[in-house]
Amino acid sequence: MLHSPDLQLFTEKLSERWIPLERSLQFRLRAAHIYTGYKVCQFRAKFFRDAAVQEAIWERQHELAAEQMYSLCYELGGIFLKAAQIFGKPDLAPTAWVRRLVTLCDSAPATPFKVVQQIVEEEFGKQIHEIFDQFDVDPVGSASIAQVHRARLRHTKTDVAVKVQHPGVWRLMMVDIHNLQDFAKFLQKEIKFDLFSLTKEVEKQIGCEFDFRREAEAMERIRNFFHSNNRKAPVLVPRVINGLVTRKVLVMEFINGIPIMNLGHEIAQRGIDPGGKLATSVKLRILENLTLAYGQMILKSGFFHADPHPGNILICKNSEVALLDYGQVKHLPDNLRLGFANLVIAIADNNPSKAAQSYRELGIEILKSDDNEEELFQLAMKMFDTKLPGGMTILSPFSEESSLKKVAVQSFPEELFSVLRTMQLLRGLSVGMGISYSCALQWRPLALEALCRAGRLEGDSNFYLQNAQLISFSVSSSVNLERGCNWTLCKLLRHCSFHSHFLWT
Repeated sequence: MLHSPDLQLFTEKLSERWIPLERSLQFRLRAAHIYTGYKVCQFRAKFFRDAAVQEAIWERQHELAAEQMYSLCYELGGIFLKAAQIFGKPDLAPTAWVRRLVTLCDSAPATPFKVVQQIVEEEFGKQIHEIFDQFDVDPVGSASIAQVHRARLRHTKTDVAVKVQHPGVWRLMMVDIHNLQDFAKFLQKEIKFDLFSLTKEVEKQIGCEFDFRREAEAMERIRNFFHSNNRKAPVLVPRVINGLVTRKVLVMEFINGIPIMNLGHEIAQRGIDPGGKLATSVKLRILENLTLAYGQMILKSGFFHADPHPGNILICKNSEVALLDYGQVKHLPDNLRLGFANLVIAIADNNPSKAAQSYRELGIEILKSDDNEEELFQLAMKMFDTKLPGGMTILSPFSEESSLKKVAVQSFPEELFSVLRTMQLLRGLSVGMGISYSCALQWRPLALEALCRAGRLEGDSNFYLQNAQLISFSVSSSVNLERGCNWTLCKLLRHCSFHSHFLWT
């Protein structure tokens, strides 16, 4: 079906504004400026012995770079909005970056409503008023690939979320990814980590995001998995509205909630001490629910939500957590799923030798085969657990003390990068909430169960399986809260001023 004249004109203008050559030049110049700024700062800081002076120099550089990174991501959009989601985590980036980049989660330029209406009507072959009683003109969220509008179905009077793809974005995304791949080849010489494989994995994942029919199937598959493996699902997954899904438009259940990034503000507004027992219990419960959900998907199913960032997490009434946006999902082959289960157990048991063995099983290749097992274990904890070793609060890949420099990772399986992103999300939330929390300890029973079912443990498999399931059930059923505290928590969240907030990429 041909596009209407208005839609065609809008798409052409978008492509003309950012032709591939100009876009590539813009990225390369801006990225080089940020990189050079840090190298100059690193050189200047060496001339001062006073730690306070050095810190002031670095803080100033972080502030400047944060503004530069914000401008790059916002003005270029596309894949760079996703980059902002990755780099804007408190465990990975300086505070100045986190403070600036977090505002990009819902700041992507929106497609005009007239164009949105034309896309919806062309995809469904009906006038918009024939399908919906109400359709909000302003989107509740707009990100790199799509934006979401709240609407009400005409026949059932049900409130729904309508996800509509931005026109003309796919071509720009491909240009962006190839630019990132070139930059990754350069940067990995400094960081000593296989960044190029990461960008190749991103390229594969992004290609799948432009067909909302695939997303609908993934959403229903994960939703059914949670309901069949739990008495109560650890997270809410939106229900797809049958008959209202096309390649460019997806209609689903509307979920009310507050963005997880706003949780601290909501708690403070109610006069609750952010560091007190109640607030800590709220945060801990959220972390446990999310950790359990991802642990079950990765270790039990192997099919999991692969676009983890705070914009995709809502805190709902009765303290429930909603996980949104299934455009990126990943299937982990059994050999990697079980190899990762072994690594989880090694980290939980503080076993460097077993961790080194798991690295080999997973196909993670180290430049020097004789690297110290303890250094490898430190790297494993930093990459695959939420609790950073030795009181660390931030990862710094450019630091001379970085494990990524001490242990040069020559080859890293592309499929594991989605698991690595999940760890970044959970660790970022943990650090941001001020909670020292190990997901490896919570995932250990799930890892044990996965290995038992695969016949990978010696001894009585039934004994192991029964105990693993018992521990796993106790983890999924408890949130370490007393009844009174839990009641207060539910009351707090039930009376929060909820507002809809969908962020889709």
